[in-house]
Amino acid sequence: MLPPGWEAQAKEKGALVRVRKVGSARELLRLLLLHAGGKLSLRQTVVRAAQWGIAQMSDMALFKRAKASGEWLGWMCRRLVEEQDGKGNWAVPGEGLRMVAVDSTDIKEPGARGASWRLHYAIEVPGVTSVFAELTDKHGGESLERYKFRGGDLVSGDRNYCKEGQIRHALLSGAHVLLRWHSTGLPLLRAEDGRPLDAVEWVKREAAAGMAETAVKTKGGLDLRLCALPVAEGVAERERKKVKESARKQGREASEDSLAMAGFIVLVCSLPREKHDLATVMSLYRLRWQVELAFKRLKSLLGASHVPKRDPGSARAWLQAKMLASLLMEKLLRQAEVFSPWGYLLAAKQPPLRVHRSARQPPALPLHGHPRPLAAEGRKDAARTLRRGQAQARQRKNTLS
Repeated sequence: MLPPGWEAQAKEKGALVRVRKVGSARELLRLLLLHAGGKLSLRQTVVRAAQWGIAQMSDMALFKRAKASGEWLGWMCRRLVEEQDGKGNWAVPGEGLRMVAVDSTDIKEPGARGASWRLHYAIEVPGVTSVFAELTDKHGGESLERYKFRGGDLVSGDRNYCKEGQIRHALLSGAHVLLRWHSTGLPLLRAEDGRPLDAVEWVKREAAAGMAETAVKTKGGLDLRLCALPVAEGVAERERKKVKESARKQGREASEDSLAMAGFIVLVCSLPREKHDLATVMSLYRLRWQVELAFKRLKSLLGASHVPKRDPGSARAWLQAKMLASLLMEKLLRQAEVFSPWGYLLAAKQPPLRVHRSARQPPALPLHGHPRPLAAEGRKDAARTLRRGQAQARQRKNTLS
């Protein structure tokens, strides 16, 4: 399950400089996953570790070990992501593209009013396979330049990534983009004459009755498609309430253009129109919401929405352990798809097994596959234990009487 060389990396990354109280990298990883993945406090973790014979140490000693393990845990996360990269094996119809959804989420420390940490994540959809994961502090901005794309990727994200420099980074990597349009972050020009395009007025005029698109350019000369789709009235009303609430918190009135644009989904896309029509583009963007499932699993199921740490090094290690647990879950789910009752994968080409006639009827084994002599011996031990308990109960009864 873990990447090759993970035990040796524990010493190289400084997580296991000396084997005092923790005998090996395997024991240290069990302690860290028990603490972070099992939602146990430091003291609860060391108590259970002592009961189970894993290690004998104090909670402060575990705190110091965990604080020094952040880089090691991050190395394992990166290697697991590299193993998973490309294993979703899902192609966009028409061109063999791989769709990658990018996003980030904020994670808070106890007592913090704002974000303390930011997790940047990219998954291949719809298979929900991780292709990138990076943990930064609250100052780590959302940017496509943080990710490494390859030729044939279709990058999908929200409006925070809709800036010309970030789009150029993806296109230079050989990828295509499918992003929510940002009205102030990406001014657009008409493709036919290079004049500024009033995109808000165009959307209200052309997309009021249904889907619409037009060819546009950026100020830097990037050729894109502007695609718009009206949303249901109930959805539009919820979005207008969000716009008004956001404006109220900033001490201003929501503009008419902002309220009008709340009724539309507006995208910019670099896919060629001759291979991907407007309906296909809108359907592809819907798949990006698969990334929300990955964040929900990490923040809700693994309990990573708030960090129960105040020390930055310990908090980073705790979050890296959560990420490692999530990636191991993904790998386990992929392996479960090819689960076999005999517990291992057969070779690609294996000759059929020939069994002699005299060996076709193996002797019957009792439950759980134990040989009969051991099973019989186990029954004798159970009977002796039962008789011993009954004798002790009679002795206590006689003593009390």
